[in-house]
Amino acid sequence: MAVLKRIIAITLITLASATSVFAQDTYRYEVGGGIGMSGYIGDASTNIMKHPGWAAGGIFRYVIDRRWSLKANLIVANIGGRSDGIVYPGGAVYEFNSTLYDAGAQMEFNFFNFGIGSKYMNLKRITPYLTVGLGGTFATPDVGGNAFAIVLPMGVGVKYKWKERLNLGLEFTMRKSFGDGLDGLSDLNGIRHSFAKNTDWYSVLMVSVTYEFGKRCKVCHYVD
Repeated sequence: MAVLKRIIAITLITLASATSVFAQDTYRYEVGGGIGMSGYIGDASTNIMKHPGWAAGGIFRYVIDRRWSLKANLIVANIGGRSDGIVYPGGAVYEFNSTLYDAGAQMEFNFFNFGIGSKYMNLKRITPYLTVGLGGTFATPDVGGNAFAIVLPMGVGVKYKWKERLNLGLEFTMRKSFGDGLDGLSDLNGIRHSFAKNTDWYSVLMVSVTYEFGKRCKVCHYVD
């Protein structure tokens, strides 16, 4: 009986330990925010770093698994430019400032299994990732009427698991605009552009902090 009791006790302790290990880092959602800087390439600038602006936003992420996640974001950014060095008819110089309201979704692919847990799961506290998505941007340029455009964000980033439920992130995205009015300037050379060919791009470089919540399961023996 003593041996049986010992076996049962060891088994219960092992199961409890396994449950604790597997339950780590098993949250479905993340919410947080970030701040950073923006850049612009278009009719009034050919250098993305020449007229940097500010950017800030909120993040909601659904964690599909250790490698894949789906992120929704709402970003407010400022872009500006001046066409110094760009030759336009009559030697005209164009300058603008615009506030962008960007909303969209992005798919993220982690290079490594991201998380904290048992060594056999080969989890990494830091991972680079690729991201691509689709969204829309509403612009309020100071030189023209308001404009809306569909945007295609593409970029790279790095995630770092600071604590079990806190993550730090650094992400850079270039955002192609399917429209030519975000800067309030259009057809300055008198050349009409198609829907897919235009001159408005902008970038967002953002540092973020997110908090995980929503456990996948409270008592389980297999969570990968």
